[in-house]
Formats: sequence, structure tokens, C-alpha cells
Amino acid sequence: MGGPALIVTAAAARRFLVARHLLAPARSLDGGPDAVLEVFRRLGSIQFDPLAVAGRNHDLVLHARVAGYDPGWCDRLYERREIFEAYNKGLSLVPTTEFAWFRGTLSRNSQRTLTENGDVAERVLERIRADGPQSALDFERERGTTTDWFGMATNTVRAVLEAYAVTGVLGLARRDGNRRYYDLLERLLPADVLAHKIPLEEQLRHKLLSRYRAHGLLGVGGGGDVFGGIGPAKPDARWPGYPGRNALREELVERGDLVSVEVEGLRGRRFVVSEDAKLLEAPPDPPASVAFVPPFDAIVWDRGLLGSLFEFEYVWELFIPPGKRRWGWYVLPILFGDRFVGRIEPRIDRAEARVHVLDVWWEDGFVPRRVDGFVDAMRDALRAYLGFAGADRLAWAPHLGTEKRLFLSKP
Repeated sequence: MGGPALIVTAAAARRFLVARHLLAPARSLDGGPDAVLEVFRRLGSIQFDPLAVAGRNHDLVLHARVAGYDPGWCDRLYERREIFEAYNKGLSLVPTTEFAWFRGTLSRNSQRTLTENGDVAERVLERIRADGPQSALDFERERGTTTDWFGMATNTVRAVLEAYAVTGVLGLARRDGNRRYYDLLERLLPADVLAHKIPLEEQLRHKLLSRYRAHGLLGVGGGGDVFGGIGPAKPDARWPGYPGRNALREELVERGDLVSVEVEGLRGRRFVVSEDAKLLEAPPDPPASVAFVPPFDAIVWDRGLLGSLFEFEYVWELFIPPGKRRWGWYVLPILFGDRFVGRIEPRIDRAEARVHVLDVWWEDGFVPRRVDGFVDAMRDALRAYLGFAGADRLAWAPHLGTEKRLFLSKP
């Protein structure tokens, strides 16, 4: 049964979050692919994004937590089907053992896409059934009613493939860069995994719990699309029989899976998964350590919490016109201990085996050389990032002379 809310200070909440996210210190897990699986066990799922200018999002999440992280470790787990792609909060990587809880969906758009483009959908499925894994580029481009975010007509074949993936008919067999190859799900996952069936409402309850597990201290709203794909907060006639997220959340509290939390100075209830309650009550002091955090890392999901708890404003400016950006296109927040102290904009140049640092922005009042332990921690983070990028030197933008001298061009 759910008990009274835990009451904690803001400082304790910050320490809890960085410890809960395996970032106190950063890159604290050893063990190669086994350490990668430990991160998946801790967070439940990791959001996937194919942009690779500074490293793919899931690789950056793992790099921040796993010592000497090699992207090949995650790729190996993917090839061995120990992790798979599913729609949780956006497209995510999830342990295959969790498949039964992620196969269901409330998406009406995907089924509508298949229904409105029935002829194309049938041809695509028959081709894959006969010839094996296919990508959208293996088919003739077809136009239909499907449009993209900007209202432009999209390739109907691509839309059909994605809809089949959402509805659990197809799965991702492999990727070649950003090119995705789809195959029948029964050819990708073991029969016993596919045979495990769970009622849709229980799947949605599990997905809701997974969001709290991944972030660590979400509230009811969470901001943005944190609870996307789990349906509306309250009962809605468009989903008959579905009680809504609020009812599912209260069930999780009543069952003891979630524990209600009040953070001093913050408005609204927040929740932790029950196994984290002891850590929240006595979180350790974080050591002097720096991590570069990617845009879809679970710790930055709740932008409102970043502002109220960490006093850090974070906006991903990819879709903002260049002239209106305050920072940059693909910028990584810099976490030091339990505070966000700045942002860095790195670019990996694989052809030249170097990392270009396009810019660095420090939070107001933060002076790197005056903060105990920061310079050495930043050098360690840059050195680790070079290894992750497969690069042998940093190339600093001309206006970053101070940073270049402080952190060394070859950390």
C-alpha cells in the first residue's frame, strides 16, 4: 500500500539524481558490454537518435556512465538481440527480456497509415516475407496521404514500414548508418519471447513505471513528451476502457511500486521507484567529476525540474533558426558533481581523427579555474571523450583560447 510522502531537501534531491543515474562519478562502471547491460537494467530503456555529430544519443548516454565505452559494445548487444528497438519515450533501445511489456501501443496513427495505404502495405509485407530484410530504399517510392512534420508528402513505403514496426508486425533487423532494414518480428526474436503475452493495460502500466525508473524523480506532468505513447491522463472516449495515466499511477503507488516524494521548495508531488527510496533518504556527496550529457538523456527529460532544482535552463536548439539560437545546434550540458555548470558544443571529425570544440558556455558566476577539482575533472572528461570519438586531439575554436590553455589541447 502507498504510504506517506517522503520529504527531502533540494540538495538531497540533486545528489540522489546524479547517484541514481550512475553519474557520481561519471564513467563509473567497468566491464564492457556487461556494464552497458547494467545501465539498461538501471534506466530500463535508452532513447535512440541517429544524429551522430557529437555521437549518437544512446552512445553518449552510455559513454557518460561506462568507463572506456566503445560504441561497438552496444552494437554487439543489438546484433545478438539482447537489446531491441521499441517505442517507449520516442524510439528507444530496450532489453529483449522486456519485449512483452513494450509490444502493445495506443497509437491510432500507425493503424490508420496501414489502413489508408492498404495496397502498399500488403506489397511491402509480401516482399519482406519472401526476400528478407528490406529498407525503404529497396522499394519504388510511393506517394499517398501520409505527410511529415512539416506537412510535406512523405514516402508511403517508409511510413508503412514505420507503422508496421510500431504495431509489432516488423522489427529492425539492422542499421546501415541511418538506413533501417526491417524484417518479420518472428525472424528476429526467440519464439518464447514472442509467445509471452501481457494485457495492454498492464503493458501501459509497465511503460509508465519505466519512465519513472529512467528519470528517477518525475512528477505528474514531466514536461514535454515524457509520457508520450501512454495515452491521456484521464479517461477518453477515443480509448474506451482505458483508465488513463493518473489512475495507473495511483495503482502503482497503492501497490508500492512508486513512492510519493515532496522536495522542499518545489511545487507538486514527485515519485521514485520503491527500490530507490533508501538512496533518496541518504544520497552520497558526489565526487569532483564531469560528464557531458546528451539531449535525450533521461536526467534532462524534465526541463522544468532542471530549472527549479538545478537552476539550469536547457533548450535543444536543433529546430531553432541559427540566428535565434542562444547556444548552438547540438550542445551537451556539462554536469560537475551535482550541478550543471555549462555547455559544450563538440563535433567529431572522424576523417581527421579529431574533435572540434566549436564553443563553450559557462553558467553565470561559474569560473572554472576557481572551483576546486573542476579543471582536472574537465580534463578527464575531455580525455575520455577523445577516446570515445576515436580521435587523438582537440581542435579549439579561435575564441576559446582561455579554455584551450586551461584544459590543454591534448588532455
